[in-house]
Amino acid sequence: MDAVEQLVPEVGTKAACEAMGVSRASLYRRRARQAAPPVDDKKRPSPPRALSREETQAVIDLLHSERFVDQAPHEVYAILLDEGVY
Repeated sequence: MDAVEQLVPEVGTKAACEAMGVSRASLYRRRARQAAPPVDDKKRPSPPRALSREETQAVIDLLHSERFVDQAPHEVYAILLDEGVY
């Protein structure tokens, strides 16, 4: 793509892309990515109703238990509701 960028001022975008076998859309996409501001990788806050790490681990341990190892999570959920476990 750098070769295309070098040709563009001399022959134009369309001719440079055709000569190098590069789609103009690809060139424009690359330019847009380079011009865009950097993405801020901030961690999103945890939802207020999310399970804590301990609760999540308890659920995983329950799903991996011998009793429920061959059942889908929605089946385990239904069984536990029937037993009064919430």
